[in-house]
Amino acid sequence: MLLNNKIAIITGATRGIGRAIAEEFAKNGALLILNGTNEKLLNDLEEQFVLINKNHTIVKGDISDPKTAENLINIAMHLHGRVDILVNNAGINMHETTEKMSLTNWQKVLDVNLNGTLCTCKAVMPIMKKQRSGKIINISSRAAKHPKISTSPSYGASKAAIIYLTRHLAAELGEYGINVNVVCPGPIETDMIKIWSDAYRKEVLSLIPLKRYGKPEEVAHTVVFLASNLSDFITGETVNVNGGRSMD
Repeated sequence: MLLNNKIAIITGATRGIGRAIAEEFAKNGALLILNGTNEKLLNDLEEQFVLINKNHTIVKGDISDPKTAENLINIAMHLHGRVDILVNNAGINMHETTEKMSLTNWQKVLDVNLNGTLCTCKAVMPIMKKQRSGKIINISSRAAKHPKISTSPSYGASKAAIIYLTRHLAAELGEYGINVNVVCPGPIETDMIKIWSDAYRKEVLSLIPLKRYGKPEEVAHTVVFLASNLSDFITGETVNVNGGRSMD
């Protein structure tokens, strides 16, 4: 129970990596504020979590709207009086070339992936500074470091910016006892890669030293570690979870 009675906010918690993080946090005793946008997926999440963790609250909201970030923090404070952990997982992707991508679509990806992360961090900072403690874990991607032609440039650009934002916040908040780290998943079996062709899947697989795709729960295990007391002297770090696809 590495997170027993810790108050944790997780954005984008309804599917894939976000859902796996929520499940692992629940198993480790966290009290959860879970965010998502899809009504059906939120209902599914509620049905599941009634069985595995009664100490949770489901909050619908689009993280690209700054009011959603404020609402999540306000709910956590109203229910529990503190926020121990923030996991910024919410994100979207598009599949357009640079030439065909509209500025509207460029901005939409940045609004969710980057601005959403910034807004939740800004909303929680005063609380964690007053507590003089807290763990912030942002989810980036291997695409932040290596061009990924199957995605729009907005995706990699937003994820690269999250890495810088993480380091900046780690330097800014360290004196308050706040740890800020970022996880960069590689090829993970989620909805995002299900649209890949068989040929492309085989090509990617051939480049992974462990010769398999990752599982969402394997990313979640890393996030649990970074959210727990086991990582108290780690901050500003970028942790790869990619089977060796990138080694840096």
